[in-house]
Amino acid sequence: MESLVQHLKVAFRYLRRNPAFTVVVVITLALSVGANTAIFSVANALLLRELPYPHPERIAVIYARTSGAAESSGERKNTDGEQWEMLRDNVPSLISAVSGLRPSGVNLQAGSHVQYLHAGRVSAHYFDVLGLHPILGRSFSEDEDRPHGPKAAILSYNLWHTIFGNNPNVLGQAVLLKGEPYTIIGVLPQNATAPLNADIYIPLQPSRDGEGRATNFSAIMRLRDGATWPQADAEINNAWARTERVQRFAKSNPGAQLVYYSVPLQRGQTNTLRPQVLALMLAAGFILLIACANLAGLTLMRMSRSTGEIATRLALGASAWQIQRQLWMENLLLALLGGIAGIAVGFISLRGLLLLLPENFLPVATIYFDSRVLGFTLFLSLLTSVLFGMLPALTTRKIDLRSSIGSRAVTGASNVRLRQALITGEVALSVVLLAAAGLLVRMLIHLETMPPGFNASGVMTAKASLDDIRYHDPAAYRKLLDESLAAMKQIPGVQNAAVGLSLPYERALLTGVTLSEGKQAGRQVMTNDMYVTPGYFETLQIPVLEGRTFHDLDGPDTQPVVVINQTFARKFFHGEDPVGRYIKRNNTNLSVVGVVADTLLSSAGRLNEGSAPLTDEETIYIPASQVDGRSLSLVHVWFQPSWIVRTSAPVEGLTGQMQRALASVDPNLPFSGFFSMTDLMASTLATQRIEVALLSAMASLALVLSAVGIFALVANAVVQRKREIGIRIALGSTIEKAMLHVGSLGVRASAVGLVLGLVLSAGALRAMRSVLYGVGVYDLPTILLVVLTLSLITIMATAMPTLKIASIDPARTLREE
Repeated sequence: MESLVQHLKVAFRYLRRNPAFTVVVVITLALSVGANTAIFSVANALLLRELPYPHPERIAVIYARTSGAAESSGERKNTDGEQWEMLRDNVPSLISAVSGLRPSGVNLQAGSHVQYLHAGRVSAHYFDVLGLHPILGRSFSEDEDRPHGPKAAILSYNLWHTIFGNNPNVLGQAVLLKGEPYTIIGVLPQNATAPLNADIYIPLQPSRDGEGRATNFSAIMRLRDGATWPQADAEINNAWARTERVQRFAKSNPGAQLVYYSVPLQRGQTNTLRPQVLALMLAAGFILLIACANLAGLTLMRMSRSTGEIATRLALGASAWQIQRQLWMENLLLALLGGIAGIAVGFISLRGLLLLLPENFLPVATIYFDSRVLGFTLFLSLLTSVLFGMLPALTTRKIDLRSSIGSRAVTGASNVRLRQALITGEVALSVVLLAAAGLLVRMLIHLETMPPGFNASGVMTAKASLDDIRYHDPAAYRKLLDESLAAMKQIPGVQNAAVGLSLPYERALLTGVTLSEGKQAGRQVMTNDMYVTPGYFETLQIPVLEGRTFHDLDGPDTQPVVVINQTFARKFFHGEDPVGRYIKRNNTNLSVVGVVADTLLSSAGRLNEGSAPLTDEETIYIPASQVDGRSLSLVHVWFQPSWIVRTSAPVEGLTGQMQRALASVDPNLPFSGFFSMTDLMASTLATQRIEVALLSAMASLALVLSAVGIFALVANAVVQRKREIGIRIALGSTIEKAMLHVGSLGVRASAVGLVLGLVLSAGALRAMRSVLYGVGVYDLPTILLVVLTLSLITIMATAMPTLKIASIDPARTLREE
């Protein structure tokens, strides 16, 4: 122990005498370890840390794959009403529950207080499956979960605290939710986290009718004591084999079979983020390897200058092991200092990352530093001390005492080649990161420059929840829209106003329509479906290509009409004039009265995985005045319509005036949020921007580290070969030739690394094919940009140290000889 302390003291004194070397190493380690720590914190929260429920390994969701396919090819499956009833009644190994696919926006009225909030619609036993028990009251009963059952509500702790002041007598009180009285029956514990993450929970009351006709429920299951997951999976498949949905699949896919299986809740909740997180971990690992190679090169250079000192110590009786142990102590001390600094860098980086993430981006996960993250950082610090200290320590065995003591010879060629090999590896890994970041940047540019199909300038939007029993009545709903829009049109500067169920750059309702005419008559197709008021296309300035748009005469008692977009017309009418033709929706013939230009929509919630973030797929528009009450009550559970205003005044000043205009019609209807169309467009691509920012930052860090490595290699060569260069110049060589000769060390290493990196990229980037849209994996502009960037960095990194050759005095060099 005393020997260890002595070695640490000697190592500390040495590092203190070499502050430049110490600072460079610690900063390099801090950046590389900090990047890995920040990314690992995300991976730990999403993929490793257990969910905050009792026995989380016994909670699962349902996945499906076709028979014979690998389990990894499966995808999470939602259920319809029939499947839910079969799961509930015929799978004894499980306690099962279902919920809505996402929280729905509702309006709460408690006394005089009116507030918009998120409601989670869940079945009985939902909280039993999660192992969450109310701190006040109880969970939902099966009677409350039946269709048309009693209206009950369970408050989140935060809502109980902010609205009801932690009043323990809140149980039994009635609040207006969705325009109906709901009785409060429970309060969840503080910090209780459910997958829906809602403010208030109400009974789902699932059935085979209404939304239960489609897969609009998300099932969650807890394994009963004594049961096994294979047993439960067999029971699920036996129960669902008799359902209409499975039999319809078997009929349309002869020889294929749907195989259902359970997947742990944590994986089910984070599966869509898993590839991105693992890719970022791999990129961070590249950063660490580049840093270790860089530091190994720097340490080799330091040793090359200390060869005489080491040789003297060996000649005086010190063993190679003693020398190596001292070097390990220095590396360990540097690694620990870098690790401590890396924790600080990682913490700051993580805070910045969390600020970038959209609200509710991470499902059922809280990201913070825990013992696993700190242990990972310690492990990385120790690993880096081994990786960047291994080669320098081993070279002590190759020191030739006779040639080293008293010699002024330059460093051996093998040592230089080793440092060049390290630079080659650094550059190769940097090229892979640069190419990946370049492809994502190119994709983002493509998405941001796609023609949106409308004019976003000067448009403000506001959403309001109409999931309210008062507005299930079409007459009351039409009155609200007409009078609120009339009030908004009176706002100074407002040029036009309208309401739409969805907006461009948002996800739209997916419904089916039947083609009524032509060769495809009778064919059912899925379309984006929006109801809009007259003035919608004019307010957003969406071009009308054929026919007309909607007007006030399109009412509930007139011929049902529809406007289609250009893609729908091209795909299903094949160049024929669609105006005056018919399509069928819910057994009602809709007359096509117009064709409008395509607008981009978000693909979130699309059934087909891997679709581009923005699409211009087939879309139909119907007049808001022709929507029936049953459809209103259904779609407003999932969607909040938007009030849209085009103004010549600054859009930021409209929010208060728009709210007052709505309140003049319904004082108890708040807007849930205001967004300018330009902000909405930007938020749609928020995930892609985060990916670009993170990978670009890592690629830039890798490039900087590689540049430092090249600079250090050439700078050391200038110092080590100063005498040789002076003699060459004295004997007739030129300064330019000397600069090219020394600079070629860095250029050759970088060139080989560039070629190797491009080869590695050709294979590695194929994995990105599923996340690239509008740009190919082997994108020539990206490759050329990578080559150009690396070439410029190499030239700068080699030119700066070689300029010192001009200051070498050949005459002085000869006199010293």
